[in-house]
Amino acid sequence: MSGAALSLRAAASGFVVFLLTVSVIQGQNDWGVTYSSTEICALKGSTVEINCTYTYPSRIDGRDTMVEETFWFTTLQGNMPVDLRTHSGYAGRVEYSCSEKSCTLRITDLRESDSAEYKFRFITDQEGGRYIGSPGVTLRVTGFQVQRGNSKSRKTQLNCHSSCRLPRQTSYIWYENGRRIWSKRSSYLDTFYSTYSYSCAVEGHEDVLAPPVCGHGYSCTGVKYTNRSICAFKGSSVDISCIYRNYQTIRSKFWFSPERFHQWQSPSQPEDLSEDSQFAGRVQVLESERGRSTLRITDLTESDSAQYHFKFTTTRSDWRSSLPGTTLTVTAPDLKVQVILSPAGPQLICYSSCLTDRSPFIWYQNDKKVEKETSPSYAGYVDPADSYSCGYEGHRSVPVYAPKLPSVLISPTGDIMRGSSVTLTCSSDANPAAKYTWYKKNGDPDLHPLSKEPQLVFSSIQSSDSGEYYCTADNKLARTSKSVIVDVKCE
Repeated sequence: MSGAALSLRAAASGFVVFLLTVSVIQGQNDWGVTYSSTEICALKGSTVEINCTYTYPSRIDGRDTMVEETFWFTTLQGNMPVDLRTHSGYAGRVEYSCSEKSCTLRITDLRESDSAEYKFRFITDQEGGRYIGSPGVTLRVTGFQVQRGNSKSRKTQLNCHSSCRLPRQTSYIWYENGRRIWSKRSSYLDTFYSTYSYSCAVEGHEDVLAPPVCGHGYSCTGVKYTNRSICAFKGSSVDISCIYRNYQTIRSKFWFSPERFHQWQSPSQPEDLSEDSQFAGRVQVLESERGRSTLRITDLTESDSAQYHFKFTTTRSDWRSSLPGTTLTVTAPDLKVQVILSPAGPQLICYSSCLTDRSPFIWYQNDKKVEKETSPSYAGYVDPADSYSCGYEGHRSVPVYAPKLPSVLISPTGDIMRGSSVTLTCSSDANPAAKYTWYKKNGDPDLHPLSKEPQLVFSSIQSSDSGEYYCTADNKLARTSKSVIVDVKCE
């Protein structure tokens, strides 16, 4: 984009995100959405934040405007935008941070399939009061690649390439057979061993790594981890796997954690994790097929959160351990069910900061397991009369359910005298917590709300306030109501 200023910043996770920062306002007649960036180029595996602010008329036809719903989307179902939180491909990776007239979309563990145009939508309680900021923000997710350049004499040039345009002062790191090489340039010229592997990354952000390539030919020494990061619940088990390749006789192989270096006899010589007292009886190494190793850790504790590496030694060389391995994060269970409004009605999403779309979920309806429901998004009909919860590895969320019939309390009790102070209180058992609205029956089919608070307060009640009042309780699953008679007496 012409005139765009390129900047480099670290997102909350510490990964690198590259942004083309140009603010743009989409709006008309006091309705609008302002995006802080129109184009973002981010690295695969990193975290990105997409920000916007929005505006709307504070009053329309004498009625205050209330925002009822805000969300981000990339696709439509029919003609209706689909909330990003309901997309299984983003499960456990999407988070909204919204306040009054601003909202931030945060996506972690970026994948190339996340490349899309992201738009923000908000819905108010006014008739026709909904708005989409269009065009939105174009996100492009890419990774690094090692490309072979020209050969000079017996030396070959390797280039560390990304389609994200990096600042000129960016420093790079090169790796040979897992060992860090001292070089800060995007190109590297040397004589390469035919079976050795080579990779690169940006200094300070080594987790965003280019896939390794061989010095020559198509097969070379290397270790490839099945998952770069894994999150698991405390008390559960986890499998950390890798595929390794070598063309010489392997003398030794084992898993280790760099964070445990203080237990080693020499800080520079990694030691087998299965011999570490912290993991006694909890570690098992499985090799179901040649060239694949799996580290299984049971009864996980939060202190197990660390990086885990696989190392092997041959008769001639060894696979060094400077490259990032698999990062394990162990957390307390935080399962919860989110209720999302969709074009087809309420939709339920099983959410945890620790789960992904690859996790096997269990859904419960009225404490009974729902067969064939294993995705983070509940696909069945949501009956307002029932309760729903989700589970994973023996852990289960608190059930969600529609509001029960609200109870209405009048304070003070007894006769209501003109000029006195009277409070009507509406309450209902619901999860998520209900939002309340008060109305007065007056024969008008288009009733305007008197209050959107649990309490309706009359500081000095008058005879004209006499009548029939009712409150509604709404938590996106259903709405219920109950009436109460207010009879103001004169002295």
